[in-house]
Amino acid sequence: MAFLEITDATKKFGGFLAINAVTFCVERGARHAIIGPNGAGKTTLFNLISGLILPTTGSITLEGKRLAKKKPHEIVQIGMARSFQKVNVFPRKTAFENVQVALIASRKLQYNPFRGAAELFRDEIMELLEQVKLGADSERRAGELAHGKQKQLELAVALAAEPKILLLDEPTAGMSIAETLSSIALIRDIVQERGITLLFTEHDMNVVFEIASTISVLHHGEIIATGLPQEIRVNDDVQRIYLGRE
Repeated sequence: MAFLEITDATKKFGGFLAINAVTFCVERGARHAIIGPNGAGKTTLFNLISGLILPTTGSITLEGKRLAKKKPHEIVQIGMARSFQKVNVFPRKTAFENVQVALIASRKLQYNPFRGAAELFRDEIMELLEQVKLGADSERRAGELAHGKQKQLELAVALAAEPKILLLDEPTAGMSIAETLSSIALIRDIVQERGITLLFTEHDMNVVFEIASTISVLHHGEIIATGLPQEIRVNDDVQRIYLGRE
């Protein structure tokens, strides 16, 4: 049984077919990339998998558990976390507080008027921030951080849920070349050290081929190819549709 299995997933918005009978599997421990041109449906597919929208038809399972009718926070509780194309952090809270909020939510802690929250999970939070190279920025407000560091913070927030599988939507979008190179190494090291399965979308093909162990190509809401990076690199359909080569 596949770790994450998407079977005939279809999503219609009125008369528009955004995702059409998508079927693919993500094996445990894989670093699986979803690539495709703008408008291919990558973010819509991620929204289906993470429970933000419901599929019109088809099924999505994680370790055999059906996800289609579960709410996003329920999917997080069974082992999935994700980031978004647009940075999704609390800009007025510090980096420390952003991760702390995520830990409090993932541990389902109730409000306790007799216990201050300022030092709650300090060691765990600092360990996460150090792991994403933000230890020195723990007391800075998230909105004051450079874009690349905000992406690193979002990664720490996702890791706070202790996910079995991590979904990253365009993790290097908007980054400089130096930030991209640093982010590639960071993501690859973290998923390897923590034994996390990775599913990600990315436009930068250098990033894709540097990280991915498996690649699926999405075009007009359909998977047109899945394979090893070296197979996808020489696939005629991928070169014609995605890379614009005849």
